[in-house]
Amino acid sequence: MIKATRTDQTIEQTSPCLYPHQLVTGQDLEQFRQRLLVEIGQTLKEHLNMVPKKWLKTHEVRKLLKISPGTLQNLKAKGIIPYTRIGGVHYFDYDKIVQILAKGA
Repeated sequence: MIKATRTDQTIEQTSPCLYPHQLVTGQDLEQFRQRLLVEIGQTLKEHLNMVPKKWLKTHEVRKLLKISPGTLQNLKAKGIIPYTRIGGVHYFDYDKIVQILAKGA
């Protein structure tokens, strides 16, 4: 059974037949487009207003730089990326990583 929601009504369909009242109109697509644009705009505003965390964990740095665990270990061992170890967890200063990227190291 296929259920489709359209505005305030629910349509149940047991066979793959289409009826004229089940077709998507140009107006339906325009309304969907408008709602989608509003939601995307709100999400972007929320994302752009976010302040990055001061301290990042290893997996966050790897994701940010798109590098493997071994590459991050080499960068730490060479002293290219400074870190602080607290209780066995390595923390990286976001601002220092941004500075390193700006220098092109």
